[in-house]
Amino acid sequence: MGVHRRHSEGFFVSSSTRRPASLRVRTRRLAAVALVSSSALLWVGCSASTSPTGSRPQPSSTSTPTEVAAVTAISPASGSVTGGTTLTISGTALDEVTSVTIGGVPATDVVVTDDGTVTAVAPAALDFQPADAAIVVAAGEAAVPQAEPLTYAYAVETPLDKQMSYALRHWDEYNSAEWGNLNSVGGDCANFVSQTLIQRGWVQNDTWFNRNAAATLADWSPAWGYVPAMHDWFASDNGPDVTRLTLDQRDQVKIGDIGMFDWNNNDIPDHVMLVSSVAVVDGVTKIGFASHNLDGPYRDLDVAITDEHPGGNAWFWSVPA
Repeated sequence: MGVHRRHSEGFFVSSSTRRPASLRVRTRRLAAVALVSSSALLWVGCSASTSPTGSRPQPSSTSTPTEVAAVTAISPASGSVTGGTTLTISGTALDEVTSVTIGGVPATDVVVTDDGTVTAVAPAALDFQPADAAIVVAAGEAAVPQAEPLTYAYAVETPLDKQMSYALRHWDEYNSAEWGNLNSVGGDCANFVSQTLIQRGWVQNDTWFNRNAAATLADWSPAWGYVPAMHDWFASDNGPDVTRLTLDQRDQVKIGDIGMFDWNNNDIPDHVMLVSSVAVVDGVTKIGFASHNLDGPYRDLDVAITDEHPGGNAWFWSVPA
């Protein structure tokens, strides 16, 4: 029987199972090779996942944050009550803007200049009255957020502004204290239009005047308060700088011009009104008037000469800007 000897690490090895010396040498060599190989693999693995400085490299990012659509400013912040001011709207991601409204009225000529700029032309103020109006910039049906609520200040700045603002205040509230009321002597329509022309900057003269009308109705000229005489003065060589336009030239009519009406179509005007609105609807120029005698702010031209006075005629006097 073999003799059991205690191994140096505390277990017994039978002499009968002791390996030959040559086998023990080969075993030690294989173990050494395995140790070296595993060390090499370990070193290769670290060098593949570690930067020269010992820190792990971070993935690079090439994406940029998406800009959020927003309106930040409008310039100028105020303009004429009769409209026409070109506005510049600034912000971010505005390239999808489709409309601009001021005080609920659509602006015209809306143009996206770039993703940070939109231009638009301001409409007239409601009834040509000075006021602060809210601005809404929209992309489709969605309003573009504003950094702060923006408003546009309508102001009376020009002679036309003064004329139209006055007319839309006094079409139903007669300024009798200053100009009298001529309804008792045939109608107040010419008196009303003349008042608006004073606001426009016209100056009374020996032919066209209303002096202290509140004190005496006799102190006014026919050219001021009587429609046929006003027409004759407009048409005379000594009259104001105005140009006659026919119904066929209605596309040349503008706010602040004068409309004269011949209800009987006998070439004698019966009524006069102030042009208060001009719009193209389905290719047709639609014109509205502010007036006394059947008082109204936007009386429709075509209704007046077809429904109200069938067979009637009208023409216009264009007032220089």
